[in-house]
Amino acid sequence: MKRQPIDDSFKVNRNPVTLREIVLDKLRSAIMNFQLLPGDRLVERDLCDRLGVSRTSVREALRHLESEGLVEFADAKGPRVAIITLEDACDLYELRCVLEGMIVQLFTLRARAKDIRALERALENNRQTLEEGELPDVLESVQEFYNVLLEGCGNEAAATQLRQLQARISYLRATSVSQSNRRSTSNQEMERMVEAIKSGDPIAAHQASVDHVRAAAKVALEYLEAKQEGAKARDIVAPIGLTDPRIGR
Repeated sequence: MKRQPIDDSFKVNRNPVTLREIVLDKLRSAIMNFQLLPGDRLVERDLCDRLGVSRTSVREALRHLESEGLVEFADAKGPRVAIITLEDACDLYELRCVLEGMIVQLFTLRARAKDIRALERALENNRQTLEEGELPDVLESVQEFYNVLLEGCGNEAAATQLRQLQARISYLRATSVSQSNRRSTSNQEMERMVEAIKSGDPIAAHQASVDHVRAAAKVALEYLEAKQEGAKARDIVAPIGLTDPRIGR
C-alpha cells in the first residue's frame, strides 16, 4: 500500500466558538465556586497564562460575563469580579419573587402530564444532590428544576426575563446553599411547590414559590450583611417582602 502524504487536512483546528465557550464556562465556574471573589481584579495577561488561551478569548469571555452581571469594568484599573451589594441582591430577590411566582402559577395551570413528571424527576435529583453533591452539582440540579418550570409555563417572555438574570441568581443561590443551615430546608420548600402544582392549586403553588425565594433571600442577605461593614440588613430585607403581606398574598 502506497503511503499517502500528510497534508493540511491532518491539522487539528481549534474551533474558536467552542474555545470561547470553554473559557467562558471556566471563568463563570471560578466565580460561582468562589475561586474568584467579588472585587478580585481580572488581569487579562494572568488569565491567558492560567487558561492557556489567547487574550482575545479571555477578553470576549469577560465582556460576556459583564453582560451577565458577574464582571464589571468599574474603573481604569480594568475588569474585576462584580460586587453584588445588599441593595443589588434585594432588587434581584424582589424580581425573583414576581417572576418565579408567576411562572410557577402558570406552570400549574398549563403544564402537561409529562411536564409534571419531568418536574418530579428534577425534584428527586435535586434532593439527592443537596444531600451528597458539591456546590457546582447543586447549582446545576436546581437549574434543571427551574428549566422544567420555564419550559412548561407557556410564557416565553417571562421565561426569557428570568434567564437573563440567571447568572446573578445562580451566584446568590451559591451564596445561600453554601451555608450549612440552608440545604436541609431548600428541597422541602421545593417539595411544597411541586405538591401544590400536582394538586392543581395555582395560588398555593405561587405562595410556595414566593416562600422559597424569601427563605433563600434571608440566608443570602444575612451572609452579605456580615460581609459588608456598616450595612443594616433590616433596612434591605423589608422591601422584598420577607414579612410584607403584599408580596405573594
